[in-house]
Amino acid sequence: MPAFSDDLLAAARAQGTATLHEAAGRIGALPGAIKPVAPAMRLAGPAFTVEVPAGDNLAIHRALYAAEPGDVLVVATRGGIEWGYWGEILNEAAMALGLGGLVIDGGVRDTHVLAEQLFPVFSNGVCIRGTLKGIAPYALGRPIAIGDVVIRPGDLIVGDRDGVLVLPPEAVEAAVEKGRQREADEADKIAKLRAGARTLDLYGLGER
Repeated sequence: MPAFSDDLLAAARAQGTATLHEAAGRIGALPGAIKPVAPAMRLAGPAFTVEVPAGDNLAIHRALYAAEPGDVLVVATRGGIEWGYWGEILNEAAMALGLGGLVIDGGVRDTHVLAEQLFPVFSNGVCIRGTLKGIAPYALGRPIAIGDVVIRPGDLIVGDRDGVLVLPPEAVEAAVEKGRQREADEADKIAKLRAGARTLDLYGLGER
């Protein structure tokens, strides 16, 4: 998988998903329902992709030990959102292995514990229904789709309370640099607003 420098990951994590999404040309936004278990959770790291059958989490157990430290597990559930694919036990295992986080288009449970731990978990919701294991074939480390976004192994995954963004490796450095420019421009606009400027004028929207 492509390696991202610590500085690049820190910059992406600090800028956040909305800024990077705009800076990258409005690509890579995962469905808005995928949110962190706790609002303060943030993540940035390379994707380790997983596709599971609906209601089956064996592939997630396998993925824990196939991924590298710092990788973000990105799990597509073939539309089976209403299951609790992840909970306290998997969270403890992931932290022990030094993984970078979880993004799943499906449910998680034990959220009272997950929300208090340092491991960032982003899910499509909370569901108490337990999963089976090994009922159908699964896939690790292959391109997957969540919503209208295709995620490939090694893509950069960035998550915060606003949502989750996927960027191809070749787009990351330019997006981060444009993100810095956007932050500077927004800081300038905020200063002008506080001095009495109008958004209509700042964005050249004119009068109606």
